[in-house]
Amino acid sequence: MRTLVVYESMFGNTRHVAEAIARGLESAGTVTAVPVARAGDEDLSGYDLVMVGGPTHVHGMSRESTRHGAAVTAHKPDSTVALEPDAESEGLREWLDGLPPTHGKAVAFDTRANGPALLTGRASKGICRKLRRRGFDLVAESESFLVDKESRLEEGEEIRAEQWGRALAQQVTSPRA
Repeated sequence: MRTLVVYESMFGNTRHVAEAIARGLESAGTVTAVPVARAGDEDLSGYDLVMVGGPTHVHGMSRESTRHGAAVTAHKPDSTVALEPDAESEGLREWLDGLPPTHGKAVAFDTRANGPALLTGRASKGICRKLRRRGFDLVAESESFLVDKESRLEEGEEIRAEQWGRALAQQVTSPRA
């Protein structure tokens, strides 16, 4: 199985989650993880599974204004976060809107604040909607990975992401999938 993991990350949390998911998925075949800024170079038809994940900003996927806000936060003198390369370039929303209609299997994930999804929102909800509109079949429920008030991954979330990747690999490659 060939899997592509496309992620958007502001402060590194979603990148760490994407890399952990990719490690878990490696039990089922070849996995390529790329930031969304480089995803335009990928031919999606060459993959059996496309995983897409990003940070939750203002209850959903990032926008140009929220990416700019993340950069402002990172550049403050007392900031405890560092901005990822390409964090201010186009995000998942724009990449997904630019995809041609296609067919394939997909799964979404996000990072979000620790709290009820009703209050925090979930970027994966919008990612799923856009993937379906492009013709993808969602083959698993989306998953959220939690960050604390300092915008750091909660303890154990990277391990949970890798375990989720392994479980997805088994699910997608099982004869029933």
